[in-house]
Amino acid sequence: MTLKNIPNALLDINADVADALKRGRPVVALESTIITHGMPFPENARMARKVEEIIRAEGAMPATIAIVDGVLKVGLTSQELDALAQAKDVMKLSRADLGFALSEKKTGGTTVAATMIAAARAGITVFATGGIGGVHQGAELSFDISADLDELAQTDVIVVSAGAKAILDIPKTLEVLETRGVPVVAYGSDVMPAFWSRRSPHKAPLRLDDAQAIARFFKTRQALELSGGMLIANPVPAEDEIPVEEMAGYISKAQDMARADNISGKNVTPYLLGKMLEITDGRSLKTNIALVENNARLAAKIAAALLN
Repeated sequence: MTLKNIPNALLDINADVADALKRGRPVVALESTIITHGMPFPENARMARKVEEIIRAEGAMPATIAIVDGVLKVGLTSQELDALAQAKDVMKLSRADLGFALSEKKTGGTTVAATMIAAARAGITVFATGGIGGVHQGAELSFDISADLDELAQTDVIVVSAGAKAILDIPKTLEVLETRGVPVVAYGSDVMPAFWSRRSPHKAPLRLDDAQAIARFFKTRQALELSGGMLIANPVPAEDEIPVEEMAGYISKAQDMARADNISGKNVTPYLLGKMLEITDGRSLKTNIALVENNARLAAKIAAALLN
């Protein structure tokens, strides 16, 4: 599907975003489940604005993506962002229910998968997020595997994140990505970051140290007609991290709570993130915000490098 195939009643590209795309300026897509399901108000609204400011400061145009009353918004106004940050009973949208939300005039935050779909349809190649979804702990019994992984295998968008969320099974997530043919590149590191922590015990499949090299890699894949995206794993700044050894205990406690409360499916991640906020007395939220800002900065640099 190309942009022209989407009915105007379903799609609204913000005027500033449309102008940047038309002029060939760098644009960075941003997801919205981090606003609707990842952080409480008003921290979510402040974070979203700060991330957009960071992208603009790097010379790129931010495009926060969400579904609002059955319309796919590529770029939110300040008023739309505020309304979304405070909205109740908002859907968490992935590939399976994106069309449903549009057809039923719903409002929803877009996950990594849904944001990639919208970004690609709008002609945006780079997307900054916090962490991707992946293989959940115990997936050999629950089969709980995020649609983000399959989307990375088929949609041509560079996703800049702090790796997979540390609440997940990182080795299995890396294995699925390798099987799907998704390049996983650690930025400036030989090991994978672990979301809130700069280092994990897991070796990075690939390493690159600057935005220009990442852009060159992506262009080479395009020249080879290799479909699918790339995952850039960007470690959280050292001054903002929570060490992986400390986080392991917090994560284990939150997962025990989820099992006791019979949480499953797409409710697992927001539940665990909420419990982490409680257990760490707010430290996890501070680190989460720092890593999103860090990813936005790198994504803007990559978006600019792709145009050179």
